[in-house]
Amino acid sequence: MAVIEDVAPPATAGLRPRGVSRREKWQRRIPLLPALIYTIVVTQIPFLVTLYYSFQNYFWNEPGGAKFAGVSNYTEVFKDPSFRGALVRSVTMTAIAVIVAMILGTALAVLLDRKFPGRGIVRTLIITPFLVMPSAAALIWAGPMLDPNFGLLNYLLEPFGVNHVAWLSSHAYGSVIVVMVWQWTPFMMLIVLAGLQSQASDILEAAKVDGASALATFRELTLPHLRPYIELGILLGSIYLVNVFDQVRLMTNGGPGTSTTTLPFYLYQKVNYAFDVGGSAAAGVVTVVLTIIVATFALRLFARVFQFEEAR
Repeated sequence: MAVIEDVAPPATAGLRPRGVSRREKWQRRIPLLPALIYTIVVTQIPFLVTLYYSFQNYFWNEPGGAKFAGVSNYTEVFKDPSFRGALVRSVTMTAIAVIVAMILGTALAVLLDRKFPGRGIVRTLIITPFLVMPSAAALIWAGPMLDPNFGLLNYLLEPFGVNHVAWLSSHAYGSVIVVMVWQWTPFMMLIVLAGLQSQASDILEAAKVDGASALATFRELTLPHLRPYIELGILLGSIYLVNVFDQVRLMTNGGPGTSTTTLPFYLYQKVNYAFDVGGSAAAGVVTVVLTIIVATFALRLFARVFQFEEAR
């Protein structure tokens, strides 16, 4: 009997795949250059100009142009009680809106994760508020919804003895938060719903067979699984909501008094009302630095979520 010997493949020891040449690297990067140039022109150059003016003493309504002022603008920013108040209001409004939106989004995600007739239509309708432009949403809420005489909210509450309430005057702070929650709840719902649909069904079936209640299953299995998604939604929502301007400008104009003045609206007032270009630039730089700090945590959380998914 003939013995068939295995033929070994040619030896490849010491051979390495050919590396990508510099020319090929640039050929891959060239399609990205327009986007990179656009990003630099739109974001980085204005930031450098803002950084320059933050060290200048410059008022639009005073002759003489800009004069170097060192770090005095930054000193005035941290001494200004209006800035500290705007910072506190931005943080509290963002925290309340994000937490409430996440709770409502989680509840809606749990409901929409179940199968029922018309589920696709309901999902589409719930997502709609997130697709509305913030300025359009603010105008809709300020007029047709919250108008003291013709508003829909007063009409719906009239049978309960509530009518002709000037919500934007007497409850301005809460009204702005309600609009923020209304617009960002669908975003939270989408993130949590993605987490629910990625959960292994066999684990839930095993818990059901073992006699675990629905509440215990959600608390012990589903909630720990959703933790990365909830953290991601909270951080992304915080990054966007801390910069809310449209609702404040179009609904309350920062009032009554300064009850709804947030950091972005504070910068707007400092430029357009006080004509203080240097001071507003310094406050803008401080705001950007705080936002970058939050964004850094968000990027780290992105990496954690991806590692979590790869490990599954």
